[in-house]
Amino acid sequence: MSDLLQLLLNHGYMLILGAAFAEQMGLPIPAATVLVGMGALSRSGEFDLKLVVATAAVACLAADLIWYSLGRFHGRYVLQVICRISLEPDYCVRRTEDAFERLGLWALLPAKFIPGFNAAAIPLAGMVKTPLLRFFIFDAAGVMLWTCAYTLLGYVFSHQVEQVIAYLSTFGVWLLILIALLVAAYIVYKLDQRRKFLKGLTVARVTPEELKSKMDANEDILILDMRNHLDLALDPVRIPGAFHVLPENVQFQPEDVTPNRDIVLYCTCPNEATSARVAMQLQRMGLKQAHPLRGGLEAWRNLQLPLERLE
Repeated sequence: MSDLLQLLLNHGYMLILGAAFAEQMGLPIPAATVLVGMGALSRSGEFDLKLVVATAAVACLAADLIWYSLGRFHGRYVLQVICRISLEPDYCVRRTEDAFERLGLWALLPAKFIPGFNAAAIPLAGMVKTPLLRFFIFDAAGVMLWTCAYTLLGYVFSHQVEQVIAYLSTFGVWLLILIALLVAAYIVYKLDQRRKFLKGLTVARVTPEELKSKMDANEDILILDMRNHLDLALDPVRIPGAFHVLPENVQFQPEDVTPNRDIVLYCTCPNEATSARVAMQLQRMGLKQAHPLRGGLEAWRNLQLPLERLE
């Protein structure tokens, strides 16, 4: 009997418990692959299919409840940390918030199938103070959808999966080396994607101190708040005089703005991803004086600069 197959037979339930929990906590662990393998072995009678699904579901729900609690008690700080350590680009939080605004908790159903989305969706549900029972119902539905999909995939194609497992087992220790190399290659690829994304947002920033100085000098400045409606509802304040505009609605032309008028944009994305992207869009339209606010709204708030409450 192959070493890999023997490993699954001896420690299958513990493997799926650990892999599912680790992946949902954010580690690059291919839990879906383990689920497929366990589903295949369930058909041959080595494991109980229902118990495999239940084990994976318990692991996922445990990890999700941890992220939900962190989001509920630590709010946006948790989302920013996740986005900074995530292998996905910095717009992951904004993308998740936009989906949450459109779909509500229904967004949790497909979340685990979308790279980068699940990592932010769970703490976001806590951040918006979703009642625990309501969160648990929707999250459990999404977890069951994910676990059943991959387990049943292995169950249906059990013969082919067992052949693959047997073939891979012939590599012995080289299989572990190959898996490690593939994971490393994936991480390098995603980091390179992130680097290119951030490089594409290279544009001069305005510091909060510089903006405040311009405001005190009564300079002609147009300040644009680029946050989405969900973010505004959670934090209903703005920099004094700012206008709220969604990125997709920015359609300024050079003749719409007074010559030499500064345009400062801010958001709450890590590395000012949204405001920097829109500022570059405006500059390509001829508005060369458009710049994002370094650090966004949080940097302004951290310096205890004035804010006004939205009506």
